Amino acid sequence: MLTDTNLILLARLLLGGAFLVFGIRNVRNVDGLTAALTVRGLPLPRVAAMIGVALQIVGGALTAVGPLGAIGGLALIVFVVLATVLFHNFWDYSGPDRATHVNATIMNVGLAGAFLLPIAAAL
Repeated sequence: MLTDTNLILLARLLLGGAFLVFGIRNVRNVDGLTAALTVRGLPLPRVAAMIGVALQIVGGALTAVGPLGAIGGLALIVFVVLATVLFHNFWDYSGPDRATHVNATIMNVGLAGAFLLPIAAAL
């Protein structure tokens, strides 16, 4: 039977697990992420890319399992906010590209809301 506790666990597994997989995949893409951050003018772009990947992996794992889900949720909120500002800066685009980045921003806002779940569960 699905209880509130089971639904919260399932939500945490799905949300955290997805970002854990994204982070693991991005380990192989640090060079590409570094190049994108370099173009954006971010200081220490490789370090920033590695921090982003670490936020995905650690935040995803903590959100998915374990007693530190609230910390994982907070880490992933930080990640999606930074990713939105750095990679989905729709205000710098026009036409179809702008729409793509607006959609990504809306999705990331929704994900940030979803990552409040493990924080709320810990309260």
